[in-house]
Amino acid sequence: MTDLIRKVNELPDVYDDFLLGVINYAKKNPEHVKLLNEYFDSHSSLSTADVVEFIMSQPNFHTYSAVKHGEKVC
Repeated sequence: MTDLIRKVNELPDVYDDFLLGVINYAKKNPEHVKLLNEYFDSHSSLSTADVVEFIMSQPNFHTYSAVKHGEKVC
């Protein structure tokens, strides 16, 4: 996880809520950490938008939605 956090922090347009969102997604499943590390390692010049698009394109992305589980999001 430490390596992933370092990679996320190195993005040129990183912001706190983005960082927390990526960490939260990664914590939900150990495979997410591996998947995200591989994504960062295989792509250069990423932006936060690229990472968000990648995460949202994952087949299990909505499995972890707060709305789906009836959690308060505001």
